[in-house]
This record gives sequence, structure tokens and C-alpha cells, in this order.
Amino acid sequence: MGIIGWIILGGIAGWIASIIAGNNAQQGLLGNIVVGIIGGLLGGFVLGLFGIDGVTGFNIWSLLVALVGSVIALWIWRAVSGAGRRTVA
Repeated sequence: MGIIGWIILGGIAGWIASIIAGNNAQQGLLGNIVVGIIGGLLGGFVLGLFGIDGVTGFNIWSLLVALVGSVIALWIWRAVSGAGRRTVA
């Protein structure tokens, strides 16, 4: 898959993941693409640990892999950055 395919697949996966995570309004288009591409790499790595093929091209399976990886990436980002933590006054 070429760079244009990664950008399109990453944008779609990052956008859906940001809706699931509840931070779609803060991310923007570039944030969705970056999260989606990182999610594709992360999802492929995680599934590779279980012996399952990761991103295999521009198809539904690759979108699901990137989506799972994007949700994981956003969860890790929230845990590390402290986003979403509430303080009691």
C-alpha cells in the first residue's frame, strides 16, 4: 500500500477512533491521520504477536486493524498525558 493509501486509511481509522474515544472535536484532520497511521502500525504489531496478519492493503480488514490500533494509541495517549482526568475541588 502506498503513502496515499496509508493517509486515507489512517484518516478514516483515526476519525472513527476519535469518535469512539470522545475527543473528535480536539483532534482535527491532521491529528486523525497521524493517530490512524500510528494505529495501523500498532494494530499490525499487536496482531502480529498473535500470528495474525496486520494491515494487508486497502480493505476492510486493514481498516479494522488500524481502528483497533488507533483506539489503543488514544488510550495510551490519555493515560500518559493525563487528558480526561478530573480533579475534585
